[in-house]
Amino acid sequence: MSTSIRGLTRAGITHGIVQVSLDLTSVEEALRMGAVAVEAGADWLEAGTPLILSQGMPAIRALRKEFPDHPIVADMKIMDGGYGEVALAADAGADAVVVMGRAYDATVERVCAAAEEHDLLVMADDLGASDQVAECARLEGLGVGMVIHHTGHDHRSKHRGLNPMTDLPEVVAATTVPVQAVGGLSMEQAVSCPGVGAPVVVFGAPLAISDEDSFTVAGGDLLSVLTTACARVHDAPAVYP
Repeated sequence: MSTSIRGLTRAGITHGIVQVSLDLTSVEEALRMGAVAVEAGADWLEAGTPLILSQGMPAIRALRKEFPDHPIVADMKIMDGGYGEVALAADAGADAVVVMGRAYDATVERVCAAAEEHDLLVMADDLGASDQVAECARLEGLGVGMVIHHTGHDHRSKHRGLNPMTDLPEVVAATTVPVQAVGGLSMEQAVSCPGVGAPVVVFGAPLAISDEDSFTVAGGDLLSVLTTACARVHDAPAVYP
């Protein structure tokens, strides 16, 4: 496993960090995309939900073996059975797991307990909460190490123009743990995230994935685009309220 990221704090993040989401359905494509991301300068790699659903824990193991020095985020979207699911991810080599804020308090607490035992970062996703600012504050209170302010693909497809930038400053102000903004961001919006206190920037669909419904790797000069994106995020100072 790579160096632990469990104890990551805002004070420890002075500039942007790049996480590339491998929202693919084959291990081979994920490894190929991961290699491009690493060459481009990505800091963290995410085993996306489609990859985990289609390939399971072997996909995380394959990423861990291929990229031993990069933190691997397992976007398992945990809703129940928190302790056991974290243990599975830890055994496969993950450095971080994602639990859903809509899960019961008990599940979030069990996820945090297992993550402490196995030295994993807990990232909690506020997707679907009626009050996402309050949700993120609640999740920090339950012990998570990072909150993900998320506008989901289906929701923003139905309601055009939605993205997490609208109330991102309020989420940052309501919490003290690192914050990540996900869902429908343009390149310029993503690069601006460190400046509003959300320095862990995710690049995936649509930058790296050609179609969010089919989950295939995008064409074009992906390495060049990602390299530029990574450099811009790395150059962006993290600014907190």
